[in-house]
Amino acid sequence: MPAVSEATQLHAPLSVLSDEEKMFQSTIRRFARERIGPHVRAMDEAGVFRKELIHEMFEIGLMGIEIPEQFGGQGGSFFQSVLAVEALAAVDPSAAVIVDVQNTIANNILLRWGNDELKRKYLPRLATDTVASFALSEAGSGSDAFAMSTRARCEGDHFLITGRKLWITNAAEAGLYFLFANANPELGHRGITCFLVERDFPGFQVGKKEDKLGIRASSTCELILDDCRVPAENVLGQIGKGYKIAIETLNEGRIAIGAQMTGLAQGALDHAIAYAKERQQFGKTIVNFQAVQFELAEMATEVEAARLMVYNGARLRDAGLPFVTEAAMAKYFASTMAENVASRAVEIFGGVGFTKDYPVEKLYRDAKIGRIYEGTSNMQKMTIAKQILA
Repeated sequence: MPAVSEATQLHAPLSVLSDEEKMFQSTIRRFARERIGPHVRAMDEAGVFRKELIHEMFEIGLMGIEIPEQFGGQGGSFFQSVLAVEALAAVDPSAAVIVDVQNTIANNILLRWGNDELKRKYLPRLATDTVASFALSEAGSGSDAFAMSTRARCEGDHFLITGRKLWITNAAEAGLYFLFANANPELGHRGITCFLVERDFPGFQVGKKEDKLGIRASSTCELILDDCRVPAENVLGQIGKGYKIAIETLNEGRIAIGAQMTGLAQGALDHAIAYAKERQQFGKTIVNFQAVQFELAEMATEVEAARLMVYNGARLRDAGLPFVTEAAMAKYFASTMAENVASRAVEIFGGVGFTKDYPVEKLYRDAKIGRIYEGTSNMQKMTIAKQILA
């Protein structure tokens, strides 16, 4: 197949990748298959992601895809981050989550909202050795993310932050936390501010680690802040602009959640196809039965539909065009699709699919979170409705 020229790429189908994108995708797929694949089951059972694999993800540039080369990153695109998340999720959604939060949330926030000083200080670390975490949710603020009780009190050249954060992804491994607290509670959500909190800041600690249904190797923890001292220069953006930072960042991150769910579903489909070609019943492999063929055809169609929605959202974002509706649609559709496809994959495996000896059981468990985090399905439908009815 001839190389896709830049001019052709501008008018190419969504699923046609440039040579650079294809090479990048191939590299990540190989890394996922060869380095992560052998450890997936053990990491899931232990509920811990292997440190050396995180180190390797930094080494091959997976943790700083969009960070400019001058700061030690790859200087890539948002779309490449989406490709990476999709490729990793087909093997282990927990790995995809780590890379997703690092790139489409943390790096993205700092690149967009950080001043030159903060970029110089933190981007090289995020590109080379420091895992980041996004700390928004609390016990009383889930979908109503801005009903937070964490407070930040200005003390001249620093802030003292007190409160609790819950369900924080990457918290166990992170060295830097993009943490939201209200600096002016009397202003309601307009007092919410984003702070860059380092793990060793006084008054900060990582608390309980959750024991979860799925994506178990991806850490989800409580954060405890008791007069945590944060330098005033570690305010990201402006005081009181945290709500805007969070909303706009999550709008972009939802495209990557769609990619995670698409990759997960592709992995489940691939396992189902391979098993159907091997499993024999009534004297022939079950892939020869039309009922199984129809099931696989429907699953493949749903996966491809989700992929096109995700790629469209990512391409729109990279082009600087409106994408909020498309992001919500991609996240909503892909997460619903992944749960359905993973469930049907378990059924194709039959009884053994319900055991931990085969990988589809894990993918089914991993799929559930897609309809919950970074905005529940109902929140996505509210966003979609608001946009189409405007």
